[in-house]
Amino acid sequence: MLKPYKKFIFKNGLRLVTVPMKNTQAVTVLVLVGTGSKYETKEINGISHFLEHMFFKGTKKRPNTLAISLGLDKVGGEYNAFTDFEMTGYYAKVDAKHLNLAVDWVSDIFLNSKLNSEEIEREKGVIIEEINMYLDSPQRYVIGTLWNKLLYGDQPAGWDIIGTKEKVKDIKRNNLVSYLKNHYSSSNTIVIVAGNIGSINRLKGDIKGKFNTINNKKPQNRPKVTCLQNKPEALIHYKKTDQSHLCLGVRAYDMFHKDRPVIGVLGSILSGGMSSRMWINVRERKGLAYYVSTFGNSDLDAGYVVTRAGVSNNKTEEAIKEILNQYRLIRDEKISAQELRKAKDHIKGSTILSMESSDALAMFYGDQELFENKILTLEEKLAKIEAVTAEDVQRVAKDIFKKEKLNLALIGPFKDKKRFQNLLDL
Repeated sequence: MLKPYKKFIFKNGLRLVTVPMKNTQAVTVLVLVGTGSKYETKEINGISHFLEHMFFKGTKKRPNTLAISLGLDKVGGEYNAFTDFEMTGYYAKVDAKHLNLAVDWVSDIFLNSKLNSEEIEREKGVIIEEINMYLDSPQRYVIGTLWNKLLYGDQPAGWDIIGTKEKVKDIKRNNLVSYLKNHYSSSNTIVIVAGNIGSINRLKGDIKGKFNTINNKKPQNRPKVTCLQNKPEALIHYKKTDQSHLCLGVRAYDMFHKDRPVIGVLGSILSGGMSSRMWINVRERKGLAYYVSTFGNSDLDAGYVVTRAGVSNNKTEEAIKEILNQYRLIRDEKISAQELRKAKDHIKGSTILSMESSDALAMFYGDQELFENKILTLEEKLAKIEAVTAEDVQRVAKDIFKKEKLNLALIGPFKDKKRFQNLLDL
């Protein structure tokens, strides 16, 4: 079968993935590098994210932030960057006739950022305000900080991606230069171009030329994530809030586990739209939450299934009990053929809709190539979902929904941890 993408590997190890799209005038250039906060040490926690910010502060060709932003703003382009635990990305999305501009822009900030000392000191204030924003957003803080801290503790996987205010203040230019040299390399970098890309041969030559100065040093490895748990755990963060925000879930599978597609179906049954089990039972029938959702996450060597909810302070315990009840039901009672069909079709439909844009398609292919060094097409991915049986769902539910795997992270006006710890039983 003809693949909807092409992959090229240049002599320096840099990979290029091209994904032509019909019936679009947009194109996205995305650069992914296989490093993130899990590659940091305690002394430089937050440096991956800090470096991402600095790539927008100036190059020789585009000497300051204004020059960097103006070129794409003038053509109505979309551009940004992101830092995660295991990858960092930079992208530009433009009208296809400006593809050359997007390639030049992304390659320039990726390879030629000046890392000016004055800009570094100025940016510290910006990042500290970003930290303050997260601290004032309990819905984000509970999943982005408390949940990971609870699961992984004092190791890179348990630290904030953004770092702490103290660590941010201590970062120096030599730290950024050293991190860039040791973790940004041709062998762990992928360029993905998706959309109306025109001539692939011309694009291939352009990428090869623009990225010919990329560092080809072997990147440093990251420590393996340690997951140790033999009893339910809780982390309660006291804060005077009008609503309690919680994450209640279990440890599950990494991205290479054979049952990863089953986790997807299980998550859809629990939280696939407003007719899903969690939505109907936690929100509609009991009125316990405005938002409630369940999803699975799989990293290189760890994973989890978690339910997030924002609930009334005086109904927090009732909400926890109901979420646990839904975990028990999917574990102890085999799902019907009708519900299984609905879950699969929901995944298929929502996935297909999400692939309509060039940036989403670039991420779909780039994420797989970066982490798994292979790419499954959308049809191949959905075939794995279609192969999941009701027996698979119950088998996996029995494996993960166990008392000793339970974890609760909660932010709200509470100080008594034992009160909530005693609720954690499956």
